[in-house]
Amino acid sequence: MKFLVVLAALLSSSSAFVSQPKPAGVSTQLHAEMSESLPFLTRPEKLKGWVGDVGFDPFNLSEYMDMKWLRESEIKHGRSAMLATVGFVAQQYVTIPGYEHVDDSNLAPSVVGVSAMLQIVFWMGVLEFWTNKGNVTMETMFLDPAREPGNLGFDPMGLGKGKSEAEMNDLKLKEIMNGRLAMFAIGGMIHHNWVTGEPLF
Repeated sequence: MKFLVVLAALLSSSSAFVSQPKPAGVSTQLHAEMSESLPFLTRPEKLKGWVGDVGFDPFNLSEYMDMKWLRESEIKHGRSAMLATVGFVAQQYVTIPGYEHVDDSNLAPSVVGVSAMLQIVFWMGVLEFWTNKGNVTMETMFLDPAREPGNLGFDPMGLGKGKSEAEMNDLKLKEIMNGRLAMFAIGGMIHHNWVTGEPLF
């Protein structure tokens, strides 16, 4: 604990020596649009026009990284988190044939073993490579300007057919908001089990 306090003090004092870019003018700062989610910060310009924008970019990542890549990352993490939350709850009540049942999801990786966990990593890597036609870096993922972040062309139920742009944006917003909630949820579920040492339910 003492180490963390000292580290925090060093980091906060070192920020005094970091040069900050000077504002273009006082009037710009006075009339800057404030963030909806963080009203004490100015609204990040590059977030405007993106579905789900509430002006949340406290580390200013949108200024230094490709917004398409950031949106793709958010959508993929949200989708993974939504699946993870369902899996976290289901494994407490469902046992895969041939495996030992465990109530604590944090113990599941040790029960199934390293081989099963590495299979997940390997096949997700193959899927990532295949869906992006080998373009998996930030610099190459969106070489095709027509490629839309998160759109893998997978719509077996036809939910996107015949929808207007406004209706599609509504569906996208629902997916993004549910994904954001699921990212918080899975983090809370995992930490619940760590802290209490007991199953989720």
